[in-house]
Amino acid sequence: MKFIPRSSSVRPEDVLDGLTTAVIGLDEQLCVTSLNSACENLFGISRKHAIGAPLAEAIPHLAPHELRLRRSLDNATGFIERELRLQRVGDAAVTVDCTVTPFILGRKPGLLMEVQALDRHLRISRDELLLAQHQASRELIRGMAHEIKNPLGGIRGAAQLLEREFPDSEHREYTRVIIREVDRLQNLVNRMLGPNRAPQKNWLNIHEVLEHVRQLVQAESSGDIAFLRDYDPSIPEVSADREQMIQAVLNIVRNAMQAIGGEGTVTLRSRTRRQFTIAAVRHKLVVQIDIEDDGPGIAPAMLEKIFYPMITTRAEGTGLGLPIAQYLIHSHGGLVECKSRPGCTVFSLYLPLEST
Repeated sequence: MKFIPRSSSVRPEDVLDGLTTAVIGLDEQLCVTSLNSACENLFGISRKHAIGAPLAEAIPHLAPHELRLRRSLDNATGFIERELRLQRVGDAAVTVDCTVTPFILGRKPGLLMEVQALDRHLRISRDELLLAQHQASRELIRGMAHEIKNPLGGIRGAAQLLEREFPDSEHREYTRVIIREVDRLQNLVNRMLGPNRAPQKNWLNIHEVLEHVRQLVQAESSGDIAFLRDYDPSIPEVSADREQMIQAVLNIVRNAMQAIGGEGTVTLRSRTRRQFTIAAVRHKLVVQIDIEDDGPGIAPAMLEKIFYPMITTRAEGTGLGLPIAQYLIHSHGGLVECKSRPGCTVFSLYLPLEST
């Protein structure tokens, strides 16, 4: 912390630059008169080029809201906009709370804008809700599995006794059907429960896992699916269960291949993120694995349900691949997120990178 002597004067610009809220000053022509460092970071702009320029040129994210700002200036009335999505062509959208206040600067009217970024807070809240839903789903499945597997065992045993009691081929055909269907249901319940062992962690290169999965799915594909690799070779080794990591990534990559059908592109990407929060725990460093496809995308209504068991849009699907992947990554202290729009669906796997 830097201490300023009492005799030193503190400039207003220094105070504004110390804020985490983006602050923008506008004159009567809606030209930028001032902005702080938080504004530069939020919108990716330069103060040198922005000050003195019209708002639409200085901060393109705010161009669609010029008319409302003009009315606020003319009527000398402020407003507050909650969870406002702002976007510039070619950039990702940002979600903000925006407060606009009229003021007088040198006898001339102006506007003061306070813009608070919400994306990080919204993501943390969304992730906490996702993990809570996942945990509730797991508990429900465990309860159902217990209630289902016990009578299934009794049915199978009774069918085996009937087979011994009536060894003729006519009755054996019926008992075999019963045993076969009971085994199928037990296998389904076991798959819903997922792996029943804790991760056996060892230090591994995450790119070796990605390459192993890529080779597996390329052998399965028809050859019309292209795989692009965008790896960060500086990523350190991660402490994880190799087999469980392969299963989680494989489930998501296969899901991407099914989404694009027989032709398209799947991109495997690795990055690191600093000071990243997972389940209300901030980690100094995490690895982010993106699995991206250029398929038709996932409907917004379905996007909220894809990590629930038995939820699928394919007639032949079981709806278990994504929930199992989420469970495996969660058991490593990580999280799986999904963002989707037509032409671009990205599943992001986040894993804490522990220090060696």
